[in-house]
Amino acid sequence: MKKVLVTGGAGYKGCVLVPKLLKAGYGVIVYDWMLFGALGLPPHPNLKVVKGDIRDIGQYSREVRGADFVIHMACISNDPSFDLDPSLSRTINYECFEPLVLASKAAGVKRFLFVSTSSVYGVSDAPEVTEEHPFVPLTDYNNYKGLCEPVLFRHQSPGFVATVIRPATVCGVSPRMRFDLTVNILTNHAVRKGVITVFGGAQKRPNVHIEDITDLYTQWLAMPEELIAGHAFNAGYENHTVAQLAEFVRGVVEDEYPEKAPIGVQTAVSNDNRSYHISSRKIAERLGWKPKRTIEDAVRDLCRAFKAGKFPDSMTNDNYVNVRAVKKLGIQ
Repeated sequence: MKKVLVTGGAGYKGCVLVPKLLKAGYGVIVYDWMLFGALGLPPHPNLKVVKGDIRDIGQYSREVRGADFVIHMACISNDPSFDLDPSLSRTINYECFEPLVLASKAAGVKRFLFVSTSSVYGVSDAPEVTEEHPFVPLTDYNNYKGLCEPVLFRHQSPGFVATVIRPATVCGVSPRMRFDLTVNILTNHAVRKGVITVFGGAQKRPNVHIEDITDLYTQWLAMPEELIAGHAFNAGYENHTVAQLAEFVRGVVEDEYPEKAPIGVQTAVSNDNRSYHISSRKIAERLGWKPKRTIEDAVRDLCRAFKAGKFPDSMTNDNYVNVRAVKKLGIQ
């Protein structure tokens, strides 16, 4: 049985990804700090859950032995993370990255996937931001993600396939839910408050459904080496302004909850100026990958989760907002 080690595997995307890996027949090792616990992961004989800090290279080196693949997602995640201790983001998102890569390679890992972010592009007026576009980091988060990419590619070699995926902002339902991502925020406000607050509005933001992006990570494991080795790929679907996203959300929520109509939209000042229109042409042409789900699908999934009684404290629980949760825990 091929084994996959997933750092951050108990997080928002991890709790959707891991069941897919298990269903595909892989053994899975989740290596995660467990800031939010592991309740979103299914019990399974082929799943090993390890509480570990990726900065502890000794522990990581022991756990990665026997793994064929690594999907590296663990990080202090959230672009507007100005309130956090800068050293926390630096040590977790950047300083331990090369030691992780080297430990993986030394352990005999055959493929290493680094999950970067399309926010490395920062602000761009280009109509189509391709993988060759210069990085314009606006926050520690996207700065360190961008700095890690060339580090990984330095270690690309025969027998060690290095790939970078730069996903758009992810949206949709997960057992370890986040309500600090654009579409999820807008939907949460529409359903719970009957009013959508748009911060800014003119910023262009690409999005991708959580089911699509986790499908991609799973499919990457079996893709031909010559197509993925040493390559970075944008992975998004729809590029819209935040104001347009709010209108999509309003339409779906009013359809799902007719009694809540009309849902208001109000605008507020934003300190998050990221704006870019990514092109996902390369991944479509080279790998044949295209998303199957829309933003509206994600909003509808969220509405139905609310109707099913999930996330009743979605407006107040700090665990749904990464920066608030990290500050509350006082980690370092």
